[in-house]
Amino acid sequence: MNQTDQNQILFERAQRHIPGGVNSPVRAFRSVGGTPCFIERGSGARIWDAAGNSYLDYVGSWGPLILGHAHPEVIAAVQEAAARGLSFGAPTHAEVELAELLATLVPSLEMVRLVSSGTEATMSAIRLARGSTGRDLLVKFEGCYHGHSDSLLVKAGSGLLTFGNPSSAGIPADVARHTLVLPYNDPAALAEAFAHQGDAIAAVILEPVAGNMNLIVPRPEFLHAARELTQQHGALLIFDEVMTGFRVGLTSAQGRFGITPDLSTFGKVIGGGMPLAAFGGRREIMAHIAPLGAVYQAGTLSGNPIAVAAGLATLKCLQVPGFYETLEARAQALCAGLAAAAQRHGIACCAQNVGGMFGLYFTERLPESYADIMACDREMFNRFFHAMLAAGHYFAPSAFEAGFVSAAHTQADITDTIEAADACLAA
Repeated sequence: MNQTDQNQILFERAQRHIPGGVNSPVRAFRSVGGTPCFIERGSGARIWDAAGNSYLDYVGSWGPLILGHAHPEVIAAVQEAAARGLSFGAPTHAEVELAELLATLVPSLEMVRLVSSGTEATMSAIRLARGSTGRDLLVKFEGCYHGHSDSLLVKAGSGLLTFGNPSSAGIPADVARHTLVLPYNDPAALAEAFAHQGDAIAAVILEPVAGNMNLIVPRPEFLHAARELTQQHGALLIFDEVMTGFRVGLTSAQGRFGITPDLSTFGKVIGGGMPLAAFGGRREIMAHIAPLGAVYQAGTLSGNPIAVAAGLATLKCLQVPGFYETLEARAQALCAGLAAAAQRHGIACCAQNVGGMFGLYFTERLPESYADIMACDREMFNRFFHAMLAAGHYFAPSAFEAGFVSAAHTQADITDTIEAADACLAA
C-alpha cells in the first residue's frame, strides 16, 4: 500500500457517512482537486497525515494556532482543566478572568459575552445591533465571510443598491432582503448606501482585514468612512475580528488601525485551538443582552472551561515582549521570498502580510477587492498548491483563503519553504 492510499481510504470511508467526506466544505479539496490530507497529529510548525507525510503547516487550523501545534503551555492548561471536569453549564472563575483580560487588551470591549464559535459570535452581534437600534437592515461587503447564519450567506445583488440574494439553499429570500451587499474597500459605495437608506441601517459588519477572499488589506479611507458614516446615521459598526483578533497584533486590527468599533467579534486565537469565541463592545449596547435586556442569546457550552483554559494560556504567551515583531518579520520574509521565487521564473505573483496573516496571489498587483481576487490565476495557484504539498508544505487548499505563520515557524522553516517554492515554480 502506498502512502497516498491511507488518505484515500479514509476519504472513501468518510464519504459514506459524512456529506462530501468532510465536516467543513473547504477541507474537501474541491477547489484544488485531489484527495484531502487526514491529519493525525501536529507539533510546532508541522503536521503529519494518515500516510505519515510531514508538512510545514501554513493553515494552523485556519488561524488559531498562533503558537504552533501542541504548545506545551496550552496543552498543560487544557490537561489541568480537563482533570477538574469537562463542562458545567455554570459560571466559572476562569471565564471571568478571560473576560477581564479581553477587556484589558482591547479597550472597546467594555463588556463581553463568551460563545462557542465565530458564527455564533457574529450572529449574536448582529441580533444585538438590530435589537438595540430597532432597525433591520444590515450592510456587509462582498467577499467577506462572517459565518453561516442565514442573514450572512448573501451575495451581492445586480446593482449597487439592490438587496442581496441568498447564496445558499435553505435561506428565505425574505431574510436575504434585510442584507445589503457592497464592494469592499469602496467608501463611495458605502456613502451612497447611507445617503439612500441611512435611517434603516442597523449595522455595518466588516472584516477589518479581509481573510476569506484571500487577504485584502483595507484602505484607510474605507475604515474611516465606515466609522464616520455609522456614527452620523445612528448605526453600529461591527468589526468581525474572528480571524484578525490577536493575529495582527495584541490590540487586534482595531488597535492596529486606530478605529474603535461599537461591537466586535473574536474567535480563533482566543480559544488557542479550542472551540471558543466572543462578542462584545460598549456597555450600553451589551446591556440589551439577556438577562439584562430583551435580546436573547444563550449556550450551554459558552465559556467551556477547557476552551477558556486554552485561550488564557495562549493570550498569556502573546504578551511576551517582541512576540508580534518576530511573527511579523517571519511572515514578511515568507511573502517576499515566495513572490521573488515566482518572478524569477516569469510568473506574475505578489504577496503581502498583516501581522501573522498573509496572502499569496498569482497576479501582477496586490488585489484590493473581491473583483481583483477573482481575476487572479487560480489554475496557477492549484498547480502551486499540489507541487508544494508534494514537497511537504501545507497551504490552504483554496486560492480564496489567507495563510498563517505561527511563532513555531523558524527562519529555517521559512527559507525551506521559499526554496521549495522556487523549485516547484521552475518545474
